[in-house]
Amino acid sequence: MKALVTGGAGFIGSHLTERLLKDGNNVAVIDNLSTGSLENIESFKNHSGFEFIEGDIRNMEVMEPLVEQCDMIFHLAAAVGVQLIAEDPVHTIETNIGGTEIVLNIANKFGRKTLIASSSEVYGKSEAVPFHEDDDIVLGSTCLSRWSYACTKAVDEFLGLAFHQQYGLDVVICRFFNTIGPRQTGQYGMVVPRFIQKALKNETLQIYGTGKQTRCFCYVADLIEAVIGLMNCRQASGKVYNIGNNEEITIEELADKIIKITGSRSKKEFVPYEIAYGRPMEDMMRRVPSVERVKKIIGWEPKTSLDETLKLITESLKQP
Repeated sequence: MKALVTGGAGFIGSHLTERLLKDGNNVAVIDNLSTGSLENIESFKNHSGFEFIEGDIRNMEVMEPLVEQCDMIFHLAAAVGVQLIAEDPVHTIETNIGGTEIVLNIANKFGRKTLIASSSEVYGKSEAVPFHEDDDIVLGSTCLSRWSYACTKAVDEFLGLAFHQQYGLDVVICRFFNTIGPRQTGQYGMVVPRFIQKALKNETLQIYGTGKQTRCFCYVADLIEAVIGLMNCRQASGKVYNIGNNEEITIEELADKIIKITGSRSKKEFVPYEIAYGRPMEDMMRRVPSVERVKKIIGWEPKTSLDETLKLITESLKQP
């Protein structure tokens, strides 16, 4: 089988590509390297079944032959990270919606099964924890660019489900919940690598907001198991699936845990959102997934604890 992975030089995309190659598939990756990096694909760039194309998924002339030559598409390319979204909302909207529209149109032309990576951000400010895939979504004001990402991913989902309903295209939608692991960068506001990098240098850990907001962090290898399992499941098409861990922790507790695991002398500092992001910023107080749907259809559930995951990331960041 040949897979096309959009955004395959990114954090999650590179782990997915590595696993697909290990399983004996050929993989083509397209990435414009705006948030991905060549370093992420360094370990397998010379694999005989691997092909890398530096390009934009919105370029029809580049995308069409790639889709025609593949058997399945993992669409992970997107503008990600709260920091990036706050700084460049136009890029976020154009990339996420325009890119997905092009991917789906070409996939439909050639009848290629497509998995779309969505996000827990879609749930917005909902307080109906744990989140179920068919729950209502509650987004904030359009005056706050923070919600533009959630809105773009919701539109991506609408598009994917519409192509499935109207044209019969095999589409699977996965809502990722705070995926973490080696290769993730703290550059765009990702809290775990940012905290660990600071802790290893005994620098102050800046906690945005009160630190009482909770998150559930899923190890990237666990997430990849679910993604591949859903792509290989014929009955999975036309539905949305949460993929995440349901081990809930506050951001302040996360900082304390990372200080302990790294043996750091770091202190904690609480920074208001408007200072951290340079503008007003709303946040979700809790973000906990229900994973019953994905467990029921493919038997998946997360295996790696947060402590184990943080230790793996710490060891990877210690390496030169």
